[in-house]
Formats: sequence, C-alpha cells, structure tokens
Amino acid sequence: MSVLTSSEICPSPPNEPRPITMTEQPLTFHADASSAGIEITPENKCGFCTNSKCCTYVTQEIDKPKSKYDFEHLLWQVSHENVKAYKDEDGWFLLFETRCTHLHPDGRCGIYDKRPEVCREYSNDYCEFDAPAEDGFELYFEDYASLLKYCKKRFKKWKRG
Repeated sequence: MSVLTSSEICPSPPNEPRPITMTEQPLTFHADASSAGIEITPENKCGFCTNSKCCTYVTQEIDKPKSKYDFEHLLWQVSHENVKAYKDEDGWFLLFETRCTHLHPDGRCGIYDKRPEVCREYSNDYCEFDAPAEDGFELYFEDYASLLKYCKKRFKKWKRG
C-alpha cells in the first residue's frame, strides 16, 4: 500500500491551506483512496475530505442538566436554528452548526497562517472523515421535538409540550 504525503495530494506547501473540494455529498473518498492503494494518514487525510466538516460547527460544554428547569432551558436553546445538544463520554454540549467565516468555498482556510490556537491544536487522528461525530454521542437532540420526547420519558410528570 502506498502512502501519499500532504504535499503529494495537494500542490500547496504543507504549512499552507489545503485544497479541499466542498460538496454536500457524504465523505466517500476514504474508500476510494483505500481501493487505489493509498493509505490515509493524519498528514494527508484533510486532502481527501470533501466538506471541511470540522470547520462548520462549534461546541460549548454545558453543565449536566438535572432538573426540569434545566431541561426547559435546554429546550429553549435547541429551539433556535442550527442549535443542537448532545451528551457523550466527555459530558453535555451545545452544538452550533455555523460555518467558519474564514473558510473559503474550496475548503481552504483564509487565515491559515494566523488561525486561532484551537485550530492549530485540532487533531484529525480520528475525526468526522473517519465517522460522523454523532456515532459517538450517547444522546443527541437535533431539535425541540427530539428533546421534548426525551423529557417526557425522563420526567413522568412533564406537563408542557
């Protein structure tokens, strides 16, 4: 199996933005690369990514909701466009689906050399290219209705909704 370096996948120097084609299709290049005998590594993985998923949302850890009041507040939060909530092994989070304003249509970062530290530290050892983040969620509420259904099961005397 051959291994391509990031400079072989894209013509940009390694410290420059990677050319990534943005599409609305699911990530399919992993199988294509594998069938072509190319080993996907953290160094070349971004060059195969088709939708820059890691740059289209932000998450914020929240306190574990325990009371009806906490869940009422969470219901209010997920009632807003592009706001979701989930629980995984690290705790509870709000997920805001919002594309980075520096992400170019071709998937390149417009401020790559000056990008924030959180972007520099992001590890793609295992990322959305490998599997959807949702696969690791214990609970996932993509909207008001899904969270309300959970609230009604969790609190037998839930009266709202």
